[in-house]
Amino acid sequence: MVLRSAWILILLSASAVPAPAQSGVAVGPLLGLCKAQDANGYRVFGGGALRFKFSEILGVEGSFNYGGEDYGSGTVEVKNFPVMVTGLLYPIPGVYGAIGAGWYHTYVSYSVPPGLPGGLTTNSRETKQQFGWHFGVGVELPLLPFVRLVGDVRYVYLGDRFNSLPGKSVVSSNSPLMTAGLLFVL
Repeated sequence: MVLRSAWILILLSASAVPAPAQSGVAVGPLLGLCKAQDANGYRVFGGGALRFKFSEILGVEGSFNYGGEDYGSGTVEVKNFPVMVTGLLYPIPGVYGAIGAGWYHTYVSYSVPPGLPGGLTTNSRETKQQFGWHFGVGVELPLLPFVRLVGDVRYVYLGDRFNSLPGKSVVSSNSPLMTAGLLFVL
């Protein structure tokens, strides 16, 4: 509830602050929160983005992140390395819609007691690469002529990624993804 209220306040303030009509390239760090549907709590992640604005209303972003989730009270650790390409549409200055695709390299480490169903042994490991989709909304506010504050909320759809976790038949990895960062105009 608090996060929803914060994003509504950001969107309303973005419509009151005119963004400069800039096109060009910007690059910078990102921080965020994510929580897969069946994971235990939110996780902080970090990464970076390269954004190119073709015009006042169209842009594209390439980003990479590093993060992870915990399933089963520490018995299953998941590390993600997503690389995403996102199309950006700015219907009003400072506010954008986002839609794109990503490649997700995932490393899963199981640390479970022996004898559980699913054929897993203690300290099993699994690595996967997967394609996924995302969409969302965000704000881009000028702090200085060469610095932009960006923040967005995206929903990432990966489908059901893990089929053999202890005690669960299928675990969903779809997730909301909230990011904030500073982009430096080049």
